[in-house]
Amino acid sequence: MTTIANVCLIAAALLPIVCAGIAKKSGFGKRRRDGGYDNHDPRGWLAKQQGLPARANAAQANGFEALPLFIAGVLAAQQQGAAQGTVDALALAFVAARIVYIVCYLADQQKARSLVWVLGLGLSIALFFV
Repeated sequence: MTTIANVCLIAAALLPIVCAGIAKKSGFGKRRRDGGYDNHDPRGWLAKQQGLPARANAAQANGFEALPLFIAGVLAAQQQGAAQGTVDALALAFVAARIVYIVCYLADQQKARSLVWVLGLGLSIALFFV
């Protein structure tokens, strides 16, 4: 059975990929020798980026880092037979927090970003206790 929480698992897994696209966007359409995106060494190219592309790349990495606890939380809550409405609400709140987190990261709002990160962590942990 597909639940809202299960759809949120997919959404949360896709958010880092969106960040990767934002990080690489500035290099698309340019030749490699002119500083364009280097698909032969994408990590090296990304490591040299600054500003928005660097922040988007960092948001991508953090998105992948946040996934395991969230996935485990959703699966644990569902396996324990938690009320699906509660699991769905927590999962939706997590995805919303991750979107706000990305926006804060891209806008270079480090304090707000950190607060939203803590909220997302708390939501993931809450899934284990519903």
